[in-house]
Amino acid sequence: MGRMRPAAFGLTVVRHGETRYNKEKILQGQGIDEPLSETGFRQVNAAGLYLSNIKFTHVFTSDLLRAKQTTDAILKKSKFCKDAAVKYDARLRERKYGAAEGRPLSDLRTMAKAAGEQCPSFTPPGGETLEEVKARGKDFFEHLCCLVAQEARPENKAEEETEGSSTEMAGGSSTSSLTNHHSRLEFNSDRGAEILDANILVVSHGAFMRSWVGYFISDLACTLPSALSKTELSSVSPNTGISRFSIKLEMREDSKPKIHCVFLNRDDHLGEKMMAGNMEL
Repeated sequence: MGRMRPAAFGLTVVRHGETRYNKEKILQGQGIDEPLSETGFRQVNAAGLYLSNIKFTHVFTSDLLRAKQTTDAILKKSKFCKDAAVKYDARLRERKYGAAEGRPLSDLRTMAKAAGEQCPSFTPPGGETLEEVKARGKDFFEHLCCLVAQEARPENKAEEETEGSSTEMAGGSSTSSLTNHHSRLEFNSDRGAEILDANILVVSHGAFMRSWVGYFISDLACTLPSALSKTELSSVSPNTGISRFSIKLEMREDSKPKIHCVFLNRDDHLGEKMMAGNMEL
């Protein structure tokens, strides 16, 4: 029997829109479930327009309100995914900050200094360690890889194609491709068109996303855009910042996924002109 071809999927990761607590630099973590602010709703509508030409095959979001509202707004603007099934997953929640939740970020820094530590490695009482955040990010990513690998098996693909659900091509002419008028060139700049078995949208939170990217780089040797600076790499994504990755699975138990970061924490959809013309709440 011939060797099974690698499976591949696109992964688009979006941070939720702004809340009042974001603006006031107050830690929300998991215990403060604030809705989006007026600015936040404008941001998520702008992100939805930016992503409107992409057909996502799977949608996952943190089960916290600010992430749910962001996901709803993105799908509302979509040309192809308005009725997509959304899966809420607690593994995508923000880092838990325990006793520091509901308090200014400056208080966390003060607590860390008193303990002789520095942010973000400091863990406040009742909070999650960075290793614990990394562990649930790893667990969720392995879940995605297993999901795509299972769906990409020949017997499952044959059944899907019989139902009219063909594979997608990034950079191709199909309306279901992993492209839009903003991101087409960037995606194809160094890799050319790629056949995708799935195209996944994930909506999450700033500290979780920074941890997730760190896991991709440290444990899975994720390749990065050549122009990406160390400062950009270590920064928390802005509200509705968008990151995109392409992942290949060798379909062998002993092989690690191969990850390439197409772009990280992009926020050009939040330009003044876009935000001014996107007042729908």
